[in-house]
Amino acid sequence: MGATHNHSHSGSCYDCGCCRSIGRRDFMTTVGLSALAANSALTGLASSAATAAEPKPGAKPRVRAVFTHPNKDKYWMGWPGASYDIKAHQADYTRVMTEAAKKEGVDLQVQNEPIANAAAMNAFLEECKKSPPHGVIVTVMCLNSGWKETNRFVAERPPEIPTIVFSPMGTSFTGHLQKTRNKPKTLVAATQDVNWLARGVHMLKTIWDMKTSRLLIVNGTKTEDKPLDVIGTTLHYIPLNRWTEEVAKVGTTDEMKKLADQFTKTAKKIVEPSAQDILNSARTYVVAKRLMADEKCDGISLNCLGLMGSRKIKCPPCMAWLKLNDEGSVGCCECDWNAAISLRLCALLTGRPGFMQDPCPNTVNNTLMGAHCSSPTKLRGFDKDPEPVILRSHSESALGVSPQVIWPLGEPATVMKFMGPQRIIVGTGKVVANIDTPPSGGCRTSVELEMDVKEDPRDSAGFHQLFIYGKLDKLFKDYCELAGIEVAPV
Repeated sequence: MGATHNHSHSGSCYDCGCCRSIGRRDFMTTVGLSALAANSALTGLASSAATAAEPKPGAKPRVRAVFTHPNKDKYWMGWPGASYDIKAHQADYTRVMTEAAKKEGVDLQVQNEPIANAAAMNAFLEECKKSPPHGVIVTVMCLNSGWKETNRFVAERPPEIPTIVFSPMGTSFTGHLQKTRNKPKTLVAATQDVNWLARGVHMLKTIWDMKTSRLLIVNGTKTEDKPLDVIGTTLHYIPLNRWTEEVAKVGTTDEMKKLADQFTKTAKKIVEPSAQDILNSARTYVVAKRLMADEKCDGISLNCLGLMGSRKIKCPPCMAWLKLNDEGSVGCCECDWNAAISLRLCALLTGRPGFMQDPCPNTVNNTLMGAHCSSPTKLRGFDKDPEPVILRSHSESALGVSPQVIWPLGEPATVMKFMGPQRIIVGTGKVVANIDTPPSGGCRTSVELEMDVKEDPRDSAGFHQLFIYGKLDKLFKDYCELAGIEVAPV
């Protein structure tokens, strides 16, 4: 691939998943784009027309934690063994969960009295049926007797309750782990790492956060809410003209000037954009934040291609999306709600942003290239230093500002996307190149991955997949197992 270099990228706004069968240029000039996108958004929506309940200010998910073991001080001739201090270890497990809950904002309710017999488990099951918590963590603390009641809880609990079965080293053999295997919304964590419990609390919090999230979809002509099945996220639609109206009426503020100055000073280089272009790109961020605040939403996705194709905007929101995603929010192109919920999950679960891209198989190198008009810069984490960025124009229209973000070579990467709210695709690879435009075509941030599973890249599933820095497939798979979401390979 002669046009591939070790120092550049490209990004773009391409057709949303609903319009893949339409030619790109025909798509750009088709007046029915809004209707097509609106119809595509119906797939995977909850059957109920009711709006998903918004969490009250200060609301927290409620998680119950219990321990299954005999009510005694010492074990004799059985694992974990006589040297295993039951009270001290239970206190340690409680400490890890409690510290994580405080950090995550979780209402953790720990039952110190062990579940030692059927009567105790009956009482706990009855409690969970009368007042279902948002998650349960069952810690098995005895190989010989802890599993009988643990298995019964998994089998008889209300099926909507995500349940973690934590089995510290010395409390399970292979056989003990079978009855909880592949049970819906059940994640079994058998490990010597006590601190894993903090990850468990985090995943339960993420499930709740996704269920209470609202994402703003700016498209069409209606204002309406559409809750999604399984994950519970609400898609909040507002008319597309709200964007152009807000852009038209907002003036130039000190906030815009400050942000434009930040874009200018932090850029490695500025190629096409003028100072006015950069100021206009800062304006799109202010507009996006105002609309999100007005509509009480956690992220935004806009029919940007429709607006550019009809020449109703002169500056695409590429830099606004970069900044929103770097902040842990969601800025998503082309009103693709599957990509939007993917970006939301990525931020909440991994603590870093994803790069929504158009997959471009490289059949010569047997690699997967991905390109789009906006990539985040804080690839390693929201609290980490940003990657280098070059300010370019939007390559397809020559309008405004689009970032060319330089991805670190040789580093691991994960590919992920929701394919409807009940299924995601996941794969892993490493970054082997950044691609310049020109001499190549496509979008400004363009990244090439060598996938770990080296099948024909033309078989890559999905569109607008996320590229995410780091090897995170196990984290996504564990989350999906707990949340009741199917996982398929990329």
